Amino acid sequence: MQLPDATAPSATQTLKVIALANQKGGVAKTTTTLNLAVAFAEEGHRVLCIDMDPQGNLTMSQGIDPDTLERSMYDVLVHHVPIREVIQKREVDVACASIDLAGAEIAMSTMIGRERSLQKALKDIEGDYDFAFIDTPPSLGLLTINALTAAHKVIVPVQCEYLSMRGLIQLQNTLAMIRENLNPNVDIEGILPTLVDTRTLHAKEAIELLEENFGDRVFASRIRKTIRFAEAPVKGMSVLKYDPDGVAAHSYRQLAKEVLSNANR
Repeated sequence: MQLPDATAPSATQTLKVIALANQKGGVAKTTTTLNLAVAFAEEGHRVLCIDMDPQGNLTMSQGIDPDTLERSMYDVLVHHVPIREVIQKREVDVACASIDLAGAEIAMSTMIGRERSLQKALKDIEGDYDFAFIDTPPSLGLLTINALTAAHKVIVPVQCEYLSMRGLIQLQNTLAMIRENLNPNVDIEGILPTLVDTRTLHAKEAIELLEENFGDRVFASRIRKTIRFAEAPVKGMSVLKYDPDGVAAHSYRQLAKEVLSNANR
């Protein structure tokens, strides 16, 4: 039996896994995953981003071409390849996705314990990182269920419009099912208003509706619409690196402080 390393993180410092989920697409989920992770890294934390979306947008937003990857999260989930083998070091470490991931749900459909594939893969790297942020696809299929089963907390980016908020109800129902059957401790860390256009009455009303229904679960941070969001991924970098003094970078640093203060409570 191997004795624990005295310099290794203690049991209280185990990897904290945060999934970002909303079954509606276009709510700045990928943008938030990357930029929140980079903001955590700026605070001195060891951070991993995990791309669970077959579109591979998180992977691409760090300048990695998914089409050139020999191995990706597909191989981790389906063939049980160690997750370290698909991690690339950029601004933060990224466990990369490729289009192969689109076939993972079918490939995993006959596997026993298929909902826990990601959770098992993360056990190998528990001492390597303080936080893992998972970008999920815009659906509540098996890939998202894997993320929610592996996660301690869920952040829900919500575009300030009615249809995006409807997705929240469906996510809550899915989380209730996950808690009952797979991961009793997973919970919503917070709801993040994104792509906020402060000039419109609709956005203001949407935030008020969110706060009426979810109270202090709605983050104080607001992610406003800005052209920098579109420009930064093209350059293969986070908004924090591309425009470090801009409004968006400031918002994500504030969000990081909120999440960290919740974690320390």
